[in-house]
Amino acid sequence: MTQNAENTLKVAHQAFEHFTHGLATGEWQAFLDMLTDDFTFWFPVGKFHGFNQGKERAKEFFEYVCASFQPGIKLVSLDHITSNETTVVFEFRDEGLLLGQPYKNRIAVSFDVREDKICSYREYFGSDGKSY
Repeated sequence: MTQNAENTLKVAHQAFEHFTHGLATGEWQAFLDMLTDDFTFWFPVGKFHGFNQGKERAKEFFEYVCASFQPGIKLVSLDHITSNETTVVFEFRDEGLLLGQPYKNRIAVSFDVREDKICSYREYFGSDGKSY
């Protein structure tokens, strides 16, 4: 593994820890602090569907996630991590309450790393609630 790939993995792991902490507690500042000023993200559905840009938009998104999942989302398992020189993908399972209803899902999030920051985030998910 090259030094750049090692740094990418290290930064992404730190960001993922802040990310899962935010999901569980609603405390997103540590994750937001790791984002570049020109941060972009892609989300598959809903109010934030598609391409989004900027840290302020990201803050709105994660506040929306917080409001939707009370009291928080619990990471159940981290199933796979795949990485290269610039990108790390975390595949995991989570559960909680979505708008008061039981929720569980399989998720893949992709972090693109530039130096010691996350410059891009993409999320993919899908489960029929049974194939957990």
